[in-house]
Amino acid sequence: MDRRAILGRGALAAAALPLATPALTTPALAQSAPAIRWRLTSSYPTSLDAIHGAAQVFSRTVAELTEDRFQIRVFGPGEVVPALQALDAVQAGTVEACHTTSSFYIGKNPAFAFATGVPFGLNTRQQNAWMYEGGGIDLLNELFRQYNTYALPLGTTGAQMGGWFRKEVKTVEDLKGLKMRIAGLGGTVLQRVGGVPQQLAGGDIYPALERGTIDAVEWLGPYDDEKLGFNKVAPFYYYPAWWEGAANTTFVANLDQWNALPKSYQAAIRTAAAEATHWMVARYDTRNPEALRRLLAAGTQLRAFPREVMDACYREAMALEAELVQKSPEYAKIHAAWSKSRDDMRAWFRVAELSFDNYVAQAAQRR
Repeated sequence: MDRRAILGRGALAAAALPLATPALTTPALAQSAPAIRWRLTSSYPTSLDAIHGAAQVFSRTVAELTEDRFQIRVFGPGEVVPALQALDAVQAGTVEACHTTSSFYIGKNPAFAFATGVPFGLNTRQQNAWMYEGGGIDLLNELFRQYNTYALPLGTTGAQMGGWFRKEVKTVEDLKGLKMRIAGLGGTVLQRVGGVPQQLAGGDIYPALERGTIDAVEWLGPYDDEKLGFNKVAPFYYYPAWWEGAANTTFVANLDQWNALPKSYQAAIRTAAAEATHWMVARYDTRNPEALRRLLAAGTQLRAFPREVMDACYREAMALEAELVQKSPEYAKIHAAWSKSRDDMRAWFRVAELSFDNYVAQAAQRR
């Protein structure tokens, strides 16, 4: 046998070994990642496949990104804790995480509203831009850390509707004494114009509306509202939702549990939360139009809020904003950055998108 040929083949084999080594060791590295199981409590009824479903999309994506080593089990409201106690449960460590609406917790601090949306605030794209490029996530986590939690956007509803009313709203006087299910700072504004805000979890709204405990309700938009059956007891459907140009829902993790995660698992959560956010708004935007058509065909009466009502609510919202800047240091700090982003993005929006949208709408009417 040719000795030189044997040595040559041996050299080639040796040179190939380093290239093969990572492939040989990858399974061992994957197996070294810890197996972690979390519980996540949702504030949204399991029947709502978009807003509740976003947590399922999030959970599934985390599992896929970690080769099923990190499992997050999603529970509906009341299965572990009530819908409106989700943040408290995460803070206390009763569960590792939740999917909730941060504005539910403005009683703790009004600055929580920025994680969801504030009256006459940002639209969907603007809220997303502020969160990811305007420093919103970092600013909000200075607040969430005070409650032993870490938070990320997990879902957004897009533009919402103004809600369901038993009677027509023609003037500001029609809001006096009106009992309405409305969350966040929008409820405070409603109170300032004479209304009576009520904060109810999603599953409790229909019975309250049916019994007459409340006179009106805002929840989200046609796709969810149809599922919850509000049109069966309140015929007037108003727009727009001046209290939220769009609404983010929020992933909240116990801070100690978050800090204990491997960096790769934290990255998986960030990636999965962003994926679920895009998924949720796409699901609503594709399903709301047909749901609205069904509601109108079934007898729902669509109404725009009168200009008088919008102007009164706007004045009170701006006054409330100024007052909260003076009263809450956390609100003031976030507001300073948020309001600059709001003003800058609105100026750009008027030049680019609004001019385009207005032309297309007018051209479509002329066809």
